[in-house]
Amino acid sequence: MAGPHSAGPKSEYRRRLSILAAALLRLKQRDRIFIGGKLFTGIVTVVIAIWLAKYHAGQIAGLLLPVAVLIALFAWHERILKALRQNAGLRQMYEQGIARLEDRWAGIGESGERYLQAATGSLIHPEPNAHPYARDLDLFGPGGLYQLLCTARTRSGQDTLAVWLLTPASVTEIESRQQAIHELAPLLDFRERLAIAAAAMQQKRKRRHAPEAGTGAGNDPLVPWSESPDLLDKKLRAPAIVLTLLWPLGLLAWWLFGREDIALAISFVNRFLGYRHRAAVREAAAAIESAAQDIELLAALFAVIEQQPFTSVKLSGLQKQLRISGDPPSKALRQLASRCDWLFSSDNLFVKILDLFVFWKAHCIFAIQSWRSQYGPAVRNWLAAIGEIEALTALAVYAYENPSDPFPVFTTEPPCFDATDFAHPLLPRSRAVPNTLRLDSDLQLIVISGPNMAGKSTFIRSIGVNVVLAQAGAPVRARSLRLSPLRVAASICILDSLQGGLSRFYAEIMRLKHIDELSRQPMPVLFLLDELLSGTNSHDRRAGTESMVRSLVARGAIGLVTTHDLALAEIAGVMGSRAANYHFEDRYENGELHFEYKLSPGIVQTSNALQLMRSIGLDV
Repeated sequence: MAGPHSAGPKSEYRRRLSILAAALLRLKQRDRIFIGGKLFTGIVTVVIAIWLAKYHAGQIAGLLLPVAVLIALFAWHERILKALRQNAGLRQMYEQGIARLEDRWAGIGESGERYLQAATGSLIHPEPNAHPYARDLDLFGPGGLYQLLCTARTRSGQDTLAVWLLTPASVTEIESRQQAIHELAPLLDFRERLAIAAAAMQQKRKRRHAPEAGTGAGNDPLVPWSESPDLLDKKLRAPAIVLTLLWPLGLLAWWLFGREDIALAISFVNRFLGYRHRAAVREAAAAIESAAQDIELLAALFAVIEQQPFTSVKLSGLQKQLRISGDPPSKALRQLASRCDWLFSSDNLFVKILDLFVFWKAHCIFAIQSWRSQYGPAVRNWLAAIGEIEALTALAVYAYENPSDPFPVFTTEPPCFDATDFAHPLLPRSRAVPNTLRLDSDLQLIVISGPNMAGKSTFIRSIGVNVVLAQAGAPVRARSLRLSPLRVAASICILDSLQGGLSRFYAEIMRLKHIDELSRQPMPVLFLLDELLSGTNSHDRRAGTESMVRSLVARGAIGLVTTHDLALAEIAGVMGSRAANYHFEDRYENGELHFEYKLSPGIVQTSNALQLMRSIGLDV
């Protein structure tokens, strides 16, 4: 569905949706015609069959023509149904794109909550060295950054995107991703072909009642299966083939010569061998079934990727990685899918009976194990490549839908965070208030004071999320961003656990210990500390916070501390030129609080706690 892309993403999405809507009307009309045609032809076929059986039994061949017409109608109708599925997949892709552009995306698509639990542990049993920012920056969960970004359809793509958000890449890798994203961003037709391929496979999965791709926790099971040893001893293959061939010969001997003893003997031997190895067959079949969930989807997506010409070094290299094993992955995986279909056909009652004597399941498993011997070593590279391409495509969608967001520029002079007019990418542009900030070796610490709801927490989250995007290779929500490689560490959303016996204060100091350990490593830390040590008295809080930030600054870290306790604002004054006070403030007019969300130098001079209490009806 080629077309101009210069009108902007929303206009282009709406243009393509209008084309799809017109095509949908035509397809529905044809669908109704074929349904009526099949019904009419079916009735005619039944009437002719009854008439021939009653009056012209010797002319049963007269049924061939209506049956052939009925078969042709079914085949042509399937094409219409396939086109309808493709149309639905494309419409869903563009409707979700418009939802993102209109800030209605929260709750739609993959939330990635499984990655949050893996990175931080459960609320009941949190990890002692949990990920230093996954929960604090709202990376995962409904309305999180991952849900905004993720368009990946395979488990490998979803896993890769999550890893990129959780782990900063090297500058060289970031720059190669930026080039790839720049190339992928305008390729709407390429993304359409991916959506069409996925729509066809997902519909097939629903008909087979298979689980959706990417819904499991952990890595794609195809990788460990492809590298595992054979569960069914290949030495049994030759005897199984011989006995399978002998069984119909035994039946033939019984029919032609009355030698039922031969047929019974071969049947007994075959049944005995099948019973003896039934556990191994069952285990091997279960392992294959678990690994085969996404094979057809992968084959369809690989076919699209293999045919797309790429010019960037990153994408061209990933395409070459797919050709290392000789046959393209799409061809090899289609072979595996075909063999798996033969194995899964053993659920048919007729095949189940046949399997008792001809080792149907065992032969299918031997064929699949033979495939694994040939292609198994390449599967890990295949999935790594498609995972990267899907993750790059997801970030390219974000880049296409946010054309004003620039790619950051990286400097070799650590530590550095220099952002102009940056805002939180999860907030609607109409509500996000841009701010400017520079942190480097001259100014390493900013203490931000301000009243409740003034925007302190959102401000430091916006810094962290933009750095995460930058170090994943994506554009950022700013007019410009220049930074050095930084390890983000945050203490913003620290939770206690009654069941785990963990107080909020203890959980917070455990996080501070983790941040302290990270600051001792070579990469500079960007620390984001929100209302630090609020679970203790003012004196201990002041002393503990000052000690903590002094240690971090001494090790070359840069960062921010927010507080509504003005005693903590004194920390900047005692640390000299390496620290400064900034604040957010509000205005109380006509009984209402107004927030500007603009960062200003100095210590806040207002407080709104009593006004907020009065505004909800408390008598204070």
